[in-house]
Amino acid sequence: MKPTPFTPQDQMGMRMAALLDQHTQQLPYDISERLRAARTRALAAARASRPVLSTVASPQAQANGTLRLPFQSQTHEIYKLLVSFIPLICLAAGLMLLYEFHNDQAALELAEIDSALLIDDLPPQAYADPAFIDFLKNKTLQKD
Repeated sequence: MKPTPFTPQDQMGMRMAALLDQHTQQLPYDISERLRAARTRALAAARASRPVLSTVASPQAQANGTLRLPFQSQTHEIYKLLVSFIPLICLAAGLMLLYEFHNDQAALELAEIDSALLIDDLPPQAYADPAFIDFLKNKTLQKD
């Protein structure tokens, strides 16, 4: 296998580490001892903070390796599945309400136009005029 090339950050880090290694030999003994002690404490703290992963055979462990808490059951999974459908049901109900509202508005507008036609005395040529419905719509909008 071909080794992966180092990134510029890796190269810079290696150069800085080499320079620091060169100059640590020139440090006085007490400073080098304090640095060694600090390095030892930092490594110990890093080891202590690292999580330890292990497997434990328990009655709650399933064959596929997942851990199931004792209070979880199949009914909880069914409830989770049902709850996940609530947004879809709300969306469908909202769309149905919008559709009904739109149909009601259109029916009300047509009813107003029909009532205006039945009440007024108009010649038959007025009913054939394409701008007549626009006139009636504007007339009913002005009443509101």
